[in-house]
This record gives sequence, structure tokens and C-alpha cells, in this order.
Amino acid sequence: MADPVDLVELWRGPFLESVHRGHAVICDDSGQIVQAWGDPAAVVLPRSSSKMIQALPLITSGAAAVHGLGPQHFALACASHNAAAIHVDAVQAWLDQLGKGDDDFRCGPQEPRDIALRDELIRAGQSPCRIHNNCSGKHAGFLTLADHLGAGPDYVDPDHPVQQAVKTAFEEVTGEPTPGFGVDGCSAPNFATSLHGMARAMAFFAAPPPKAGSQGCAAAALRDAMIAHPDLVAGEGRACTELMRACDGRVALKTGAEAFFIAIIPEKKMGVALKIVDGGTRAAECAIAAILIRLGVLDPAHPVAGRYVNAPIRNWDGLETGVMRPAAALA
Repeated sequence: MADPVDLVELWRGPFLESVHRGHAVICDDSGQIVQAWGDPAAVVLPRSSSKMIQALPLITSGAAAVHGLGPQHFALACASHNAAAIHVDAVQAWLDQLGKGDDDFRCGPQEPRDIALRDELIRAGQSPCRIHNNCSGKHAGFLTLADHLGAGPDYVDPDHPVQQAVKTAFEEVTGEPTPGFGVDGCSAPNFATSLHGMARAMAFFAAPPPKAGSQGCAAAALRDAMIAHPDLVAGEGRACTELMRACDGRVALKTGAEAFFIAIIPEKKMGVALKIVDGGTRAAECAIAAILIRLGVLDPAHPVAGRYVNAPIRNWDGLETGVMRPAAALA
């Protein structure tokens, strides 16, 4: 079992001040490892980076077709959104279409990350609702699937038909039985796999084989929806949205809590999964950007690339005091 390796460094002047270590895997569409750092067999919880897998049964079950869902719904089902108006209004319209309300969600209330909407709630003397949870799009998908299956309201129960369908899809695309799950921030089960398994799943999304049938079509639809609607997947100022835009439609990206990140690269028929072991999100953002540059799908001269790779660190007076950059293994 390999140890994590240095992936991201923070320098202050001439001094190496901090190092973020982690694991990363690049897989091709055969499921084989193209390149790896650290331990590909490390067992991980991919957190929100697995949302596109969790959304597969929404499509393969026929629920999406019955309810007339399209790319914007699919992007929201994969989203960890800012709860800006474009997110909340779209999820509310989806709820209305289902004949459901905020109380039908099993994710908890969450203060919007979007400052404008947060301040609007404060001025109105209102508390955040479940629809403001960054996972409300995923939960709208779960509600849709539960309704289609005629299943009960507790769709986050691991034994619920919705989560059993998710588990089946998860094991199929990772190519591994899951060793278990943890409960995510939105109360849904988050299934574990190896880092290799997660990269293999992302390569499946990048280039589903013809024999994959409806699951392959669903994976392509979700991937394409993310690429077409990067603003819905995260939001303004977020690495997922900014880097997808900078890659100009060539990559689908998704972050996960505790410094997980995936990339789906259709033109390369590759998938990427990475985990920074100390949970530092800034390091995961730097590392995924460095890998995108390494694979030739992100221009290192693009201004957005410069926000994450070799990014200057400034103090409160605006002085540049250091830099965050990929470690030698990724450079």
C-alpha cells in the first residue's frame, strides 16, 4: 500500500511553508490506469464527486423521460450549487412539477452560499430552507425516482429502493463491490470505493462503451449536461464552474467535500479522481487544474488556470507574500 505523495506546495518567500499530500489516478476507457500518484487502491468516500453516479438511476429507470426532464435538470442533479436564484428557482420549478414541497426533501436547511440570496433572506427575516441546500438538485432527482418507483418518502434510507438503485449503479460503474458507506452532509448514503474505481467510473462517463446500453446513454447525458451548464453545477466563483468554462466544453468537473475532485474528459476517453488526504479543498483545486494542464485540456496561460496553479497568495494589504503551486510530481 503506497503512501500519499506531495501534490501541492505553499511557499512564503523562499520558504516551503506547507505541503498537501494526496492520491490521484487517471484511467482510460478500458479501466486501466494511465498514470497514478500515491495509492490507487486507497479506499475513499468520493462525497459530492459521485453525484453523477447517484443520478444514473434517475435516467435508466425511465423516471426522467416520464417527467420530461432535460439537461438543466440533469446538471442540477449533479450539482453542489451556490443556492443562487438560478439554482433555487430551477429546483423550485422541479418540485412544483412533482407536486412536492420543501418538507419532502430529506436534506437539511443550509444558508445559501450566494451572498445576494443570503442577504435577501436576512432582510426578509426568513430562515434558509432545504431547497437552499447545495444538494437540493440531487434530492429533487431522488424524489423523482422515488415517485416513479412508488416508493416511500424516506429516500435517504440505505435500504430504500432509491439508494439500492444508486448502490447497484455505483458498483457497476466503479467495477468494484463497495465496502460500505458514510452518511453525507445531505443525509444520503455516500458509497466508498477505491480511487482506481472512482477514476474507472469517470472514464466510463467519458466514453461509455456501446454495450453499456441505457446506462451508457445516461452517463453521456449527465456528462453533457454538466458541460453545457457549468453555472448550474456549482456557481460563480467556484472552481468547478470556472475551470469547466476555461476548458471550453472539453471537460466535466465535480468537487466533493474533504478535498475530493473528479474530471471527465471525453476527447481523451479518460477519467480522473483525486483525494487530498488533509481535506484541504484549495489543494484539490490546484491539483485537478494541474492535471488538466498536464493532459492538454486546460491552457496554462488562461487567466482561470492562474487562479489555481501557481496562484499568488496575497495578504490583507494586497501584497504578494507567496504562491500555491503543484509539487514536483504534478509539475
